[in-house]
Amino acid sequence: MATVIEGLPPGPRMPMALQTVGLMTRQRPFLERQRRRYGPIFSLHMAGLGRMVVLSDPALIKHTFTADPTVLHAGDRSPLRRVLGDNSLLGIDEGQHLEQRRLLLPPFKGQRLKAYEPLIEAIAEEEIDRWPAGVEFATGPSMQRITLRAILRAVFGASGRRLEQLEELLPPWTEQGSSLSRFPQLQRDLGRRSPWGRFLRLRAQVDAILDTLIEDARRDPQLEQRPDVLALMVQGRHGDGSPMTNPEIRDQLVTMLAAGHETTAHTLSWAVERLRRHPELLARLVEEADAGGRALRDATIREVQRMRPVIAFAGRHTIRPFEVGGYRIPPGVLIGLSAGLTHYDAALFPAPDRFEPDRFLDALPDTYAWIPFGGGIRRCIGATFAHLEIEVVLRVLLRRVELLPTDAPDEAWKFRGVAWSPAEGGRAIVRRRVPAARTPLAVAVA
Repeated sequence: MATVIEGLPPGPRMPMALQTVGLMTRQRPFLERQRRRYGPIFSLHMAGLGRMVVLSDPALIKHTFTADPTVLHAGDRSPLRRVLGDNSLLGIDEGQHLEQRRLLLPPFKGQRLKAYEPLIEAIAEEEIDRWPAGVEFATGPSMQRITLRAILRAVFGASGRRLEQLEELLPPWTEQGSSLSRFPQLQRDLGRRSPWGRFLRLRAQVDAILDTLIEDARRDPQLEQRPDVLALMVQGRHGDGSPMTNPEIRDQLVTMLAAGHETTAHTLSWAVERLRRHPELLARLVEEADAGGRALRDATIREVQRMRPVIAFAGRHTIRPFEVGGYRIPPGVLIGLSAGLTHYDAALFPAPDRFEPDRFLDALPDTYAWIPFGGGIRRCIGATFAHLEIEVVLRVLLRRVELLPTDAPDEAWKFRGVAWSPAEGGRAIVRRRVPAARTPLAVAVA
């Protein structure tokens, strides 16, 4: 029987400050050095996080993702809990998490998900048709407008003046929340001029608008025919038959926005950044889009998420002692499941530094080797929605504009508080293509 070592695995002995700087500024080289020295499980000491155990082997990742939820928590210790609210799916654990997840999953399955496609297509067409021709620009802001409006329409069911108000309020609220999640010491309301005070007052404005959307949905005689997620949440019932409360619905709505808006936009910006540096692949994708196919586009999305995961770690906190990789980790330790390391493991993905979507043409990635959406019972409920959104936006882009290649160096990674984006925003130069006939999907929402 293998001996289990009590305590943490070994790791670098450099001061905590240097480890933190290494992780935040040169994350992949820093982590690769530790993996070469210590193997697929090692410890770090991070400012604001304390002791952290990093895992990069799919077997260890599976063991952790499928662990007893009473042993490992991901919610109540999350820095996002206070930002998103006490009911947020990202800030709760055990039975409460499973109950909320049960209520929120139905809108993201099957035909209901398919119903969002024409809406996303129309939003993408409107935005991409405004792109400047022949001038280099950052696609990031444009992608964020697309993903924000898609979520507000498909998830929140917002339209008209309230859609405009939320589009104005939510970007600064999201940006402030991302920054403040890293600094718990600033999460004190010292008045409207303090960072947390400004954040809370923005949230109050958002909540007031959401309450009107919720009440309108409850009074809507056509509620059962509505496809938006809010309509389904209003109809949802807990195990005891009680409806979801306004605070529950509000917290879950802003959680879906925070989890799916910027992350999806950053993936789209990374896709632009990658495709401009691979003209042969880009030509194949254009040909496929014009022919009505999508297999290569789907594979490209997965390869972008492998090479440029916007969320670097999935985190679990030990509530009770937890055995993994030959160590019994004590309570109070953060376990970080590293997408960056796993996705660049040559044993899992040959030639990992090469952008090669064909690797996913004939085979889907392994569940525990490819983890851009986390895994286990806490896998992102919006993963399929996010893939659909990226696929539709790329299809519109490929059909409506010519993305000009570049020999510029790869864009660096930039940390945005929660997610990683291209440092220059996924810069592009485009030429307008001859408009193709509008698809039936686009006509349906015109």
